[in-house]
Formats: sequence, C-alpha cells, structure tokens
Amino acid sequence: MSSREQYEPGAAASVEVKKDGEKWTLVLVRDLSHPPAKVWEAITEPEHLREWAPFDSDQSLGAVGTAKLSTVGTPKPLVSETQVKRADAPKLLEFNWGGQDIRWELEPLGAGGTRLTLWHSIDRRFIAMGAAGWQICFDVLERLLADQPIGRIVGPEAMKFGWQRLHAEYAKQFGVETPGWS
Repeated sequence: MSSREQYEPGAAASVEVKKDGEKWTLVLVRDLSHPPAKVWEAITEPEHLREWAPFDSDQSLGAVGTAKLSTVGTPKPLVSETQVKRADAPKLLEFNWGGQDIRWELEPLGAGGTRLTLWHSIDRRFIAMGAAGWQICFDVLERLLADQPIGRIVGPEAMKFGWQRLHAEYAKQFGVETPGWS
C-alpha cells in the first residue's frame, strides 16, 4: 500500500527524443499491468484524468471533436480548445494541446498488460521539464490503475516530490541547459 507522503519518483527513465530544429518530440514508454481498455478509460475520461493528468477536460477525449483542456497547478488555469484528431479505442489517441501535438499509443502486452507510449512535441527548452512532469504523472496513473490512488501531482506541488532532481537528470540525459532555479 503506497501513500502520497511516501511517493518519490525513481531515477530518470531512458527516454527517446526526436529532434527537429527547436521542435523536439519526447517519447515516453511505460509498461502497465492493466488491459488497454482500462488504460484507455484513464487517458480519455474526465473523471480519471482529474486523478493523474496535468490537465482537466470538459468532456471525453475518446471521440474525434473539440474539448476544452485546462492546465492544473498553474497560478491561473490556462484553458485551451483542443482538437481530438484521432480516437481509435483502445489503441490510439491524438490531439493538439496548446499548439503541441500529443499522441498516445496503447499496445496489448502478455498477461493482460498494456505498453503505453506517449509522443509529445515540445519546445527543446522545456523538454526536460516535460519528461520530469510526465514521469511523475505516469507514476500516479500507475497507482490509480492499481486502485491505490495517491492524487494528482502537478505544477508547484511536484516540487515537493523530487521534480527538480528528475528535471536535472533529464536535462543531463538530453544535453540541454536547466534554468538557474534555487
């Protein structure tokens, strides 16, 4: 049984970065011990997103169309209209969030699990931040799927859970500079 107070992210995972000028794409892979249908629900349905994702949605992302996504943990929520471009349950979800393309792929694994792959196009200056943030979100998602929710950890809240260390590890891995924070 894990609790929020005991949570600490592991070391930076091996993450792939595809580089195209200033626009880089983060590719994160996580093997989950839950079936694709359950993972699909967690990445598309507002009541599940509220438990782990860095944004809230005003409707399901499980169908092509428009949804409003609001950032969480920011001083003022940033609400953006999002276009869900592809929603092929429970395999593929693509949408654009704040000008960044996000693609989720779910592949069945043996013993009823799922390989979850996230592609997130992000400005190179923020790539290490994105990797650190998504790693923590994936950890929280994993616990939610296992019916041991610890609550969403995003924004300034993530600072209490080792985000700076993780960010520095990813910055080193990607060969990017970290902003000089104290």
